[in-house]
Amino acid sequence: MRKYFLFLMLILLFLCVDSYAFETTGLQPIGPYGVFSTFSAESLPKGKAAFSTGAEILIDPDIYRFVLKTAYGISDNVELNMTVPYTLGADSTDGFEDIALGFKHRFFDEGKYGPSLAYVLNASIPSGRDELSTDGRFGIGLIISKRVGPVNGHVNLFYEKPGKRNLDDEVSFLAGLDFAAAHNFNILAELFCKTSHESGKIDSVEGRIGYRIKTTDFIYTTFGAGFDLKKRSPETRIMFSVTFLSPSKKEKIKKIYEEE
Repeated sequence: MRKYFLFLMLILLFLCVDSYAFETTGLQPIGPYGVFSTFSAESLPKGKAAFSTGAEILIDPDIYRFVLKTAYGISDNVELNMTVPYTLGADSTDGFEDIALGFKHRFFDEGKYGPSLAYVLNASIPSGRDELSTDGRFGIGLIISKRVGPVNGHVNLFYEKPGKRNLDDEVSFLAGLDFAAAHNFNILAELFCKTSHESGKIDSVEGRIGYRIKTTDFIYTTFGAGFDLKKRSPETRIMFSVTFLSPSKKEKIKKIYEEE
């Protein structure tokens, strides 16, 4: 187990260049169908829903963010997502960011050698406070997922266009690993890279690591920390979330008694 943990840490340390870590939240995955911000191609089963509440603490500068997320499985390979973020302490401005909506469709299932593929269509409603809003946005993303033994890996590539004309388009690259260390305990690692809508350059690169506990069959608790990989701000991010899945129906087992 220690070898896997060190391997995840090395990936985070050596794959990145410089960075500025704080951006608007945008659409986020809901655990366990993703890492922190990296989506998995796996979706909720048809008719199942999930709800997540979480918080982030950004250090230097000190910013607090509360995030509500929900998802619903339209079919076994189509999922709807929504993210509602609220920020405190951003340049003395408190308020909601834009609400993000997403449509995820897995169009290729994982095979023996090939990965599973999905795309995401996302849009943000211009509902946030002016200082925390981009007047909405729309975008598209590609998700690649592959399981190798106890490790489930994901790669995401997103393109988004902000609503404000004076802002640059954004490109995001995310890579996440989910290592099943035990039947109810997963180690998480993520690399987050994003161009800024203010400069158009890659100025947000962050390494994240943490774990997820399967508290019950329908509740998942996730802890994590993000670290800026070059001297930018914020330098550190603490993350916490709890996800509630709609329970599955238990199949009734019929007992057959033989008459003697």
